Amino acid sequence: MIRKARIDEVPEIRRLLAEFSREGDVLPRTLASLYSHLRDYSVFREGDGPILGIVALHVSWDGLGEIRSLVVLPERRGQGLGSDLVRHCLAEARELGLRRVFALTTSPEFFARFGFRPFPKENLPPIVWADCVDCVKFPDCDEIPVMLELEPPESKEPEPRRAP
Repeated sequence: MIRKARIDEVPEIRRLLAEFSREGDVLPRTLASLYSHLRDYSVFREGDGPILGIVALHVSWDGLGEIRSLVVLPERRGQGLGSDLVRHCLAEARELGLRRVFALTTSPEFFARFGFRPFPKENLPPIVWADCVDCVKFPDCDEIPVMLELEPPESKEPEPRRAP
């Protein structure tokens, strides 16, 4: 089940992100960062078992969100869990009223399945790059920015008022 992360899961999230950051796929996060941005994170767990997948939707700027920290344990890859985590973020982005969502990735083909398209790095707001100095790939980043323009939520026409 995918759900918002809880405070007692922060140490496990930190450990998983640190483990996967060695491969350069995600950035490690400090405990301070995880606690202060906990509401960005969602996890996938089966019952009381360990966390099997993590994802975060971070609001970066006006109308712009980023999917980050996408991790799926190796033994669960290829089963659609990563796709489910991305869909979860996109649904949340729409709920929040975001107009665009981006990701920095070495797997643009994965994100293309959801309609993301390559996007010029220089068109992202500078605030996006604040975390890059903590990356093992800095300054020789091989990640490709991909962007998805979200459809505005369907607006329902208000019911006409009836005369008394």
